[in-house]
Amino acid sequence: MPNIKSAEKRVRIAQRQTLRNTSMKSALRTTLKKYEASLTQQDVEQARDALQTATRALDKAVTKGILHKNTAARKKSRLTKKYNALASNA
Repeated sequence: MPNIKSAEKRVRIAQRQTLRNTSMKSALRTTLKKYEASLTQQDVEQARDALQTATRALDKAVTKGILHKNTAARKKSRLTKKYNALASNA
């Protein structure tokens, strides 16, 4: 534990931010898993809604500093590619 008062505060802040980041990242993963589940059900309408939700969650994660913008762009691209494959087969 640090001896300096400002260092103690930084430790508390880091713990609080770590909790926030892990919970937000977990919620993001849950959203992406729900999207994957909607793809396996072969329901285009449900998959479109899940894709919109996942895309919005990825964009929010970027603005909150959870993900890098290129990582989110790559994930969105892959999700959209999967959706387009499902939509073209349906």
